[in-house]
Amino acid sequence: MDASPELKAALDAAATAADIARSLYRRNLAVRVKSDKSPVTEADLRCELAIREILCERFPTYGFLGEETGSAGAGAESLWLVDPIDGTKAFVREYPLFSTQIALMRAGEIVLGVSSAPVYGEIAYAERGGGAWLDGEPIGVSEVGSIGEAALSAGNLRSLASGAGWSAYGALVARVDRIRGYGDFLHYHLLASGRIDVVLESDVNILDVAAAAAIVTEAGGRFTDLEGQPLGLTSTSVLASNGRLHGPVLAALSGSSESGGPSADRSRPPRD
Repeated sequence: MDASPELKAALDAAATAADIARSLYRRNLAVRVKSDKSPVTEADLRCELAIREILCERFPTYGFLGEETGSAGAGAESLWLVDPIDGTKAFVREYPLFSTQIALMRAGEIVLGVSSAPVYGEIAYAERGGGAWLDGEPIGVSEVGSIGEAALSAGNLRSLASGAGWSAYGALVARVDRIRGYGDFLHYHLLASGRIDVVLESDVNILDVAAAAAIVTEAGGRFTDLEGQPLGLTSTSVLASNGRLHGPVLAALSGSSESGGPSADRSRPPRD
């Protein structure tokens, strides 16, 4: 893949963060609980500071929005979106399902994504028009075309469980071939590489999923919120699929919702 300077910068930033995360993993770090009740450690902050330094040095006119250090360059057309350790609870409890998520949004559209899981041992990335890649190999979504043959992974369903869409979700679960809860980066890597077919989440933040959106889309899939709308900075839910299943799953989810779709709570959810 002929990576742009932006993708090269994101990959370099992810590699630097990976070194930091690996050095601090299983080091019994102190955990602080933020105001939104999500945990944060030294690793989160150090990784984000390193990522921010690299990206802002190479692209000083771009904006930056990070999970830990906040925003800079408000109003910039190009905006970096960064979650330095998505899956801090996994990091703290010492299992390897955490990752660094770096995405670039330009004029409101996500054009690039890097999803790096340094301890699990995978890195996925994509850039608009350049395809999607996992560990240096090109990847693509599955060709499964029916709900009855589909493997679905779900995560962060708190708001869905308390809303009108829960019964529709239950009916969908009864129809699919396989239901799993891989969560965080992993089910998006699996989707983009054709090993599962649908991902559904209702309690997310754009920083958690922007990179995944770029990767899944470039792999030939489709990535929206649970109402079928494009992702934006305020999105809090995800329906991602191989594309063929997107319409049928949207229809299934909206079937028993009085409001026409299983809307997620628009407040900032407690992610990890």
